[in-house]
Amino acid sequence: MKIFKIIFITLLLIVANKKVLAQEEYIQRQSVAITNFMVKENLLKKNKIAIIATDSLDIPIESLNGTFQFSINGFGQELKFNDGVAVMKQPINKSTFIYLRHENESGTNGKLYYVYQKDDSINPIRISWWVLVIIPLILILFAALFRKFIVVAVILMIGIFYYNSSQGLKIPTFFDTIFDGIRNLI
Repeated sequence: MKIFKIIFITLLLIVANKKVLAQEEYIQRQSVAITNFMVKENLLKKNKIAIIATDSLDIPIESLNGTFQFSINGFGQELKFNDGVAVMKQPINKSTFIYLRHENESGTNGKLYYVYQKDDSINPIRISWWVLVIIPLILILFAALFRKFIVVAVILMIGIFYYNSSQGLKIPTFFDTIFDGIRNLI
């Protein structure tokens, strides 16, 4: 009878151990996904940006390690995260738009930044998709309300699109940003 108790307890411990390991693996898989990120200037390497994995409240996830696939301005790139931070390999030589997109099981997360370079510092500014929609709508509204403003509105729209495209914000990226914003609303 004693041997049956020992075998029963051993089997019980093995089954319990497998369930604990399965739960730990599930928790680890959940914590490896990047659901949100932000861009900052890298403190160690000048003229490079750092991508920081964050939660939904923009609190950095320092336990994140691994290699993740990102799309930067339409080009696929693997970024290696150490303690929740990855550094983009290419240096920033001038002010430009950067569209970052990461896709995982929970969905796609894309963000548009204007990286302003001044002297030896870089300042990434997040651009909301609302701005990309509201500015042209305001120009169209003014053109509709004031007929004399039509020529000025058309010139301003052409100037805005020319500046955006010369700084790296192409038309497909413009619409991708808007569609990502609308998709995140739904």
